[in-house]
Amino acid sequence: MQRIISYLLIAGSISFFACTEQAKPVTDKPAAVTTNIVRVKPGSSFSDTLWIDKVSAVFYYPDSLQDLKIKSVTDSAIYNSSVHEMFYQMRYSKKVLKQLYPNIKIIEAKNVRYIMFQKKEKLAECIDLNTKNDARGLLIFNTQKSPQLVDMTNIETELDYYFKR
Repeated sequence: MQRIISYLLIAGSISFFACTEQAKPVTDKPAAVTTNIVRVKPGSSFSDTLWIDKVSAVFYYPDSLQDLKIKSVTDSAIYNSSVHEMFYQMRYSKKVLKQLYPNIKIIEAKNVRYIMFQKKEKLAECIDLNTKNDARGLLIFNTQKSPQLVDMTNIETELDYYFKR
C-alpha cells in the first residue's frame, strides 16, 4: 500500500510541476494567409478583326506581346505545361477535323483581338478574345448558329453535337 501511495505522490508531483510552467509568448508571426487570386488574361496588343463567313473551326492564339505578358504573370511550370497541353490538344483537334469533317475550313487567328462571325441571315456576331480567359482555344461556326467555344479534350462529341443537331 505504501508503494502505491509513493507512486501516486511521485506522479502527482510530476504532473503538478509540468503544469505550472508558464506559457511562452508567441513570437512567430502567423503564417501568411493565401487568397485565391483570379487572374485575367492580359489584353491583346492588336485591335484587328478577323471576319468569318464560312463553316469554320477557328484556332486562336495570343499575339507575341500578349504571350510574353501571360508568361510574366504565370508560374513558369504552369505556363510551360499549359502551352504543351494546348499544343497537343490543338494538333489532335486538327487531325479529327480533317478526318471527320474535311469540308470545315481550319483558320488560325493569332494577331487579332476580335472575330466577327457572319451568319446567313446577315447578322454578325462578334467575339472579343480579351473576354475569353483562355489564351488558346477553338471556336466552331456553321453560319446558322452562334459560334461555340469547344472543349478540345472532347472534340468528337462537341463537333457532332454542334454540326449535326
